[in-house]
Amino acid sequence: MIRGVALVYGLYLLLPIALLLIGSAGGSWTNTLLPHGVTGRWYLELWLDPSFRKAFVNSLVVAGSACIINTALALPLAYRLHHSAGRRGSLAAKAVSSLPVAVPTITLGFGYIIVFNSDALPWLGSLPLLIAAHAVNTLPYLTNALLTDLRHQRLERLENAAATLGATAWQQFTGIVLPNLRQSLISGLVMVAAISVGEFNLSNLLSSFQNRTYPVVLLQAFYGATGFACSATVILLLLACTAAFFSSAVLKKS
Repeated sequence: MIRGVALVYGLYLLLPIALLLIGSAGGSWTNTLLPHGVTGRWYLELWLDPSFRKAFVNSLVVAGSACIINTALALPLAYRLHHSAGRRGSLAAKAVSSLPVAVPTITLGFGYIIVFNSDALPWLGSLPLLIAAHAVNTLPYLTNALLTDLRHQRLERLENAAATLGATAWQQFTGIVLPNLRQSLISGLVMVAAISVGEFNLSNLLSSFQNRTYPVVLLQAFYGATGFACSATVILLLLACTAAFFSSAVLKKS
């Protein structure tokens, strides 16, 4: 029974990926179960398309920038939430940090359009606004990963021992907390990067023609040749898999 459920679930996950791989190497695919012929022309056309190359770079820049911003914000935020558990301010901080998860991204996107499409703040379509939106949207994921690790490790005894030896709060944070959060930080950042790279709603609403991300351009590929669209999707899948394998390798070494 359990094996049957696992098999069905595995097929559910792998079958679409297998069809994408087959379609990306197929010559033509129109009203048939499988494509006819084998070719690598779709990947070549994808590489030669400047809009896809630029969108790919934009996605990496946005995801990398979101990771840097989230690292600077999530570490102190998670640390503060952990030490202020049960206090009145903790509930407000938790609500603010979790709000982007509770609110649909399309709602956030429309909010950004209203605020940043004005004469006072004419930033709609700019790359910094897109980076900020991705950082806000992914911040709760990294914060919750760090907060869960802090609760699991219970570093208060080490911090109290360091305090009795004269360590300042900053020395406790950098010497005890940060080294022990290395694994959860890495895994959380990989999650942030994966969500940012694959995010479509915010990017589609906020990006200009010059700052389009890969998923936004990818949608347009499905209005053309099926093989080209499949190859473009496979590239996005490979990027996500590379990030996952990189995270796994780093965690094993740490």
